[in-house]
Amino acid sequence: MSGIITSTEKRLVLVSGRAHPELAEAVAAELGIELGETESRTFANGEIYARYGESMRGADVFVLQSHCPPINEWLMEQLIMLDALKRASAKRITVVAPFYPYARQDKKGRGREPISARLVADLFKAAGADRIMSVDLHAPQVQGFFDGPVDHLFAMPVLLEHFRKKLDPATLTVVSPDMGRVRVADVWSDQLDAPLAIIHKRRDPKVANQVSVHEIVGDVEGRVCLLVDDLIDTGGTIVKAAEALKAAGAIGVVVAATHAVFSHPAVERLSSDAIDEVVVTDTLPLPPEKRFDKLTILPIAPTLARAITEVFTDGSVTSMFDGAA
Repeated sequence: MSGIITSTEKRLVLVSGRAHPELAEAVAAELGIELGETESRTFANGEIYARYGESMRGADVFVLQSHCPPINEWLMEQLIMLDALKRASAKRITVVAPFYPYARQDKKGRGREPISARLVADLFKAAGADRIMSVDLHAPQVQGFFDGPVDHLFAMPVLLEHFRKKLDPATLTVVSPDMGRVRVADVWSDQLDAPLAIIHKRRDPKVANQVSVHEIVGDVEGRVCLLVDDLIDTGGTIVKAAEALKAAGAIGVVVAATHAVFSHPAVERLSSDAIDEVVVTDTLPLPPEKRFDKLTILPIAPTLARAITEVFTDGSVTSMFDGAA
């Protein structure tokens, strides 16, 4: 079967960039189709080319791309794919960006800074996107940067299913690694029927990716602590939080995050004795050098496939996440 689902009036096409082909194939399998035929290549001078091997006229097309290193190359590839679809007369074009690029640059912290997350949304729109679908945005306000519908998906149900099987609520404390994640951690606390603790930290403005943990608000002594966050980049925040929890008497520390960015030296840090397990989803590719013994990877493809189906059939994406943050 081709990469097209046909209904009475509409056709669904799923195509993918080259950043994370395993995820694209998994989503296609969940949908019961093959990926749409795409020819993509990079010329000797670095320019990117994309062409579709089948008609896109009148189709409802979903363009999946994971934004991992080299992030700018994969972003440009997706923009070129969107432009090709617009010129091929696709009826509706949806960007599927499981990890939204530049999401952490969502506001001006100081003068003369860009708001790059808004720029990315403008680029998607200019290239031809009618809709954006993403998982666990770092800042919810990014939804307002795009002039069109944005489907904000959550990995929490996938992660919760894993932890409900492994952790005892009677000895569990959910922990927010900083003040910015308190709202999300509070939802986790409700879902797992476990108390909430918060770690107050302050970043060193003189050193990139360095944090100092100050104090823990909540009861963690003699308990298993579940640290929840949307992403792990270099691992500095998570490891310092885990060390602080162990120093405060926690008997175990487990980490849950949606996006495994794992920039160097994350793997070394996350292998610390202060952490017992790290659980993430596969929104981003994880090559062998980014994997380690304590790592558990959960599939996000079923969530993406269901959301794509809801959008295509004019169903409700929101109903998939009743109770999510």
